[in-house]
Amino acid sequence: MEEEGMGDEGPSSQSELHQSEDQELAHQEPLPVEDSSPVENVFVDKKAVDKLTEGLLSHYLPDLQNSKRALQELTQNQLVLLDTLDQEVTKFRECNALLDLNSLFTEAKVYHNKLVNIRKEMIMLHEKTTKLKKRSLKLQQQKQKEALEKEQQREKELERERQLIAKPAKRT
Repeated sequence: MEEEGMGDEGPSSQSELHQSEDQELAHQEPLPVEDSSPVENVFVDKKAVDKLTEGLLSHYLPDLQNSKRALQELTQNQLVLLDTLDQEVTKFRECNALLDLNSLFTEAKVYHNKLVNIRKEMIMLHEKTTKLKKRSLKLQQQKQKEALEKEQQREKELERERQLIAKPAKRT
């Protein structure tokens, strides 16, 4: 009796069983076999392939998605680090530029001090030359005065000598 109950659930006869297997085989796809043995057509149930695929994906997909998220996060962090590194490099370049600028200002200060010293020397030399010119003018005036005095003295002596020279008296 149990067999009769089972017979109602499944195919009623042997021929119907073969017929349903033939239909399932029609839905199956042949898989190529890469073997050195002669090629056999292997038929696999499409539902089984779908379920295996689904199981494989459900097993590995969460890990792969987690790995993908982790890689994306790492890539994002790497981009942030690269930007930060670029900013640091820019800061170092600015510091080097400031050091160069500081050295330029120091050098400019040194040259400014040299120019100030040269200016002081030129002012001092100008004062000395002015004093020397005044002194030479005074000396020149003094020599001219002495020469004039000598000339006047000579003329006086010549006049005196003329007066001392005996003159014959006029006869009246």
